[in-house]
Amino acid sequence: MKRIFAILAIALAFTACTNAKKEEAIKLAAIKAVKDSIRLDSFKKADLVQKQQAAKIQDEKRVLMLASAKAAENAPAATMASTDNHQAPVKAKKKGWSSAALGTVIGAGAGGLGGALIDKKKGRGAIIGGVAGAGAGYLIGRGQDKRSGRVASN
Repeated sequence: MKRIFAILAIALAFTACTNAKKEEAIKLAAIKAVKDSIRLDSFKKADLVQKQQAAKIQDEKRVLMLASAKAAENAPAATMASTDNHQAPVKAKKKGWSSAALGTVIGAGAGGLGGALIDKKKGRGAIIGGVAGAGAGYLIGRGQDKRSGRVASN
């Protein structure tokens, strides 16, 4: 009788393991399918944005051409030869957090957490670690800003 229960227990364990493996494979396949569909959607969105930007550029060129044509009609022949319609490209202003600000925030959080874990007096360690981490994060982020050209290096 004990042998029968042992055999049944082993058989049950094997069937349970194979079901878990099958379920895991099904879950992985579902996750992969979702990731693929998200990736496909992002490509479609990127193409749409690219087409919209191209259409916007075409509209701007058309408006500039019409404006220059009107100016050419109204200007005398002598000034038409000296007119130059080339404009210097305007640099877009960068938006969002600078690397220095982001480094300060991340450094303060990591330093505060590390200080609280290391020091026996949690509050004192968190404050000291936060200040030290914020300073180090600022210096690292400022260096990245200088390399990227966001901040002029003096």
